[in-house]
Amino acid sequence: MKILITGAGGFLGQFLARELLSNPEHHVVLTDIVDVPVPKGSKNPQNATTIKADLLKDQSVITPDLDAVYLFHGIMSAGSEANYDLGISVNLESTRIILEKLRHTKPGIRVIYSSSQAVYGQPLPSVVSEATLPTPEGSYGSAKLMIEILVNDMTRRGMIDGIVLRFPTISVRPGKPAPAASAFISGIIREPLAGIEAKVPIKDRSFPSNVCSPKVLIGNLVHALTLPSDSLPKHKRVVNAPGLTVTIQEMLDALAKVGGEDKLKYVKEEHDEALVRILKSWAYNFDNSLGLSLGFKAPESFEAAVREYVEFIDQEKTW
Repeated sequence: MKILITGAGGFLGQFLARELLSNPEHHVVLTDIVDVPVPKGSKNPQNATTIKADLLKDQSVITPDLDAVYLFHGIMSAGSEANYDLGISVNLESTRIILEKLRHTKPGIRVIYSSSQAVYGQPLPSVVSEATLPTPEGSYGSAKLMIEILVNDMTRRGMIDGIVLRFPTISVRPGKPAPAASAFISGIIREPLAGIEAKVPIKDRSFPSNVCSPKVLIGNLVHALTLPSDSLPKHKRVVNAPGLTVTIQEMLDALAKVGGEDKLKYVKEEHDEALVRILKSWAYNFDNSLGLSLGFKAPESFEAAVREYVEFIDQEKTW
């Protein structure tokens, strides 16, 4: 298959490309607004093409020989809230233009759209599912929801074959902190393990989040590539990617167990009202029965996610 990944310079695009390139039958096109590297550790790097492009202005990466597209590009939650115009331009307008180009260039192409559980806002039921009405309380979630509706309608009309995955918070993310309200959920592990101070913007260790490790999410994204089209109704293409509920205290416990008690000294709790408002609007208790019935996997535990991150860091040293 020839597969396009937008926003491929981000950690998720790099992880997914590495996994796809383990299959010698796949050719992967990686594009971003910045220079995109071929992921370190790729088994078939010769099957990768990297293209720097502003997708709002240049959609030449969309060609008739594509078999599937992963739409990963975007401005994260805190970044979208801080700069409305930029968030709408990237998260809404550029994605709409890409979908238009896709439906004319390769009608019926499989499109996997990375949405977010930020589409949900208060008030919420005790357990959230795909049947829960999305009422986002941030510009990021609002743009995601608008594209979800567009993917549903274009799939209903046979213009594309879309699958929307609403991601949990991904932890532990490698690399630098992202401009997202949830960034501390990776930072609380990643920074202390590196001997760096991590700031937690909420002074409530019982605060829960719905999370998934990169490894499990990548497996689910690959699964979405070949999910039969009739697995979902043509006008309802949204699936909450399975995650697990974990509190800040449980994150700290996992950090201490995997990295050692001494790492806890690097965690600094500081109340940030603007971020707390966003965080407390998000759902955390999900009914994942639809995703599980379709073959998507749930994470084992947060401790397992931390161990996966340590293993990844060790592997990176040998690539």
